[in-house]
This record gives sequence, C-alpha cells and structure tokens, in this order.
Amino acid sequence: MKKLIIAVLLAMPMAVFAQKFAHVNSATIIQAMPEYTQALTDMQNLQKQYEEELQKMQDELKNKMADYEKNQATLPEAVKQRREQELQDLNIRMQQYYQTSQEELQKAQSEKMQAIQTKVVAAIKEIGVAGGYVYVMDVTSGIPFISETLSTDVTNQVKEKLGIK
Repeated sequence: MKKLIIAVLLAMPMAVFAQKFAHVNSATIIQAMPEYTQALTDMQNLQKQYEEELQKMQDELKNKMADYEKNQATLPEAVKQRREQELQDLNIRMQQYYQTSQEELQKAQSEKMQAIQTKVVAAIKEIGVAGGYVYVMDVTSGIPFISETLSTDVTNQVKEKLGIK
C-alpha cells in the first residue's frame, strides 16, 4: 500500500508537467479578419451620415439665428418670442440628435465587435480542444507573463481555422 501511495505521489508532478498550455494574440487575429475591416468601414460610413445630418442642423440653426438677429429690431414682440422659441427648440433637437447618434454608434460598434469576438472565441475553443490544451490564454488580455517556451502559440492555427492569411 505504501508503495502505491509513493508511486502516485511521484507520478503527480509528472502529470502536471504533461499538461499542455497555449497562448493566442486575439488582437492580431481580429485585425486580420475581413469582418473587422468591413465593420470599421460600416462604422465610418454610419458616423459620416450622422455628422452630415448634424451639420445640416447646425447650418439651419446658424441661418435662422442670422436671420433673427438681422430682423430682430423690426419684428413684433410675438414674432420675436416665437422665433426665439424655434431657435431654442432647434438647439435642443440638435443636442438630442447628437446624443442619440453617439449612443447608436456605440451600440452598432458593440454589436459588430461582439459578433467578431464570438467567432474568434469559437475558433480558439476548437483549436484548444483539438490540440488537447488545458488553457489557451490571450496575450492581449493583460496577462503579466506567459512563458513562450512552455506554451504553444496557436495564433496562426486560429487564423487558419478562420480562413485568414
């Protein structure tokens, strides 16, 4: 019985060393994906649309403000108040539009990146299972140290799995 316990205790450290570890650089993978490039292009186009619409609103406010200031002295009090209210309403709408557009941009970016990250994580899991790795650590997540001599870099394998060159 003692010999069995001693054999098990001696074999345990060897079993620990037999475990396989891998690391991956998900940032490199994501940046190489065509979906990422397309997402960036889509986000830039969406941002440009929002900026153009906001510029139109700013131009409209500027023109109405200039017209009001030019004719302010000759306008009856009721018309002055109505135009001042219109200017305030337009300014408020512009501020609300800006805030809403920023929220929508963030939401769109989050959705697009989530889909990309989900695809990458699935590929990493498949490589991890196929390679028999105990852990596949992402070097971009801020892990202070990963021994590249004791860990296998599977970044290229994940890229191949995703069809990235």
